[in-house]
Amino acid sequence: MTKLSVNINKIAVIRNARGQNLPNVLKAALDIETFGAEGITVHPRPDERHITYKDVLDLRAAIKTELNVEGNCTEAKFVKLVLETKPDQVTLVPDVANAITSSSGWDTVLHQGYLKKMVSLFKNKGIRVSIFVDPIEKMVEFAAKTGTDRIELYTESYAANFYNNRQSAISDYILAAKFAQELGLSINAGHDLNLDNLRFFKNSIPFIDEISIGHALISDALYYGLENTVQLYKRELNN
Repeated sequence: MTKLSVNINKIAVIRNARGQNLPNVLKAALDIETFGAEGITVHPRPDERHITYKDVLDLRAAIKTELNVEGNCTEAKFVKLVLETKPDQVTLVPDVANAITSSSGWDTVLHQGYLKKMVSLFKNKGIRVSIFVDPIEKMVEFAAKTGTDRIELYTESYAANFYNNRQSAISDYILAAKFAQELGLSINAGHDLNLDNLRFFKNSIPFIDEISIGHALISDALYYGLENTVQLYKRELNN
């Protein structure tokens, strides 16, 4: 069964808008677990504009399922946070400091040596490592050379092209996922997946280990309620 990890960054955005603790990010995360999600994802930015570093510490102490912390490992503060909190998984994402959201996977050819060093650092602390990549076989191949446990397929292009031609949109992802599986990598995926495109993605790549969804799920929860929305996504994911 593919696990659903809910990214709670947008809950923190709402909280931070008033500078108080409403909604309570920690309570929301624990409720999401209770509602059936198998994990919680956070992506702290250097400016802490949504999830704060303190949030990550609090979540690590309370999460009962799996905590996935995403971020750019070129930021010393991020590396220190991961080593201190020891999440179940760290996902390495090549974001620039002022990025609104993730916009590309790693060039694992160009950065192979650096990524290999960072993967080793985290794995030696018992942290599972996933590298964010585009659905390109060469990027998958060189990700495997770093010693990473997993890759996370960046699904923005799939989501953007889904309504025009879903078969064309998914084709590169199927090839990249099968190649990753042959190389012994586990596979995660995420970015812009929603209730419209999730089922087709999962049915096309049934061996996906984990899907991370945040923006669409939290947006849907405004209409359907948080508990119901988590269940709706689980239903699409494991139909």
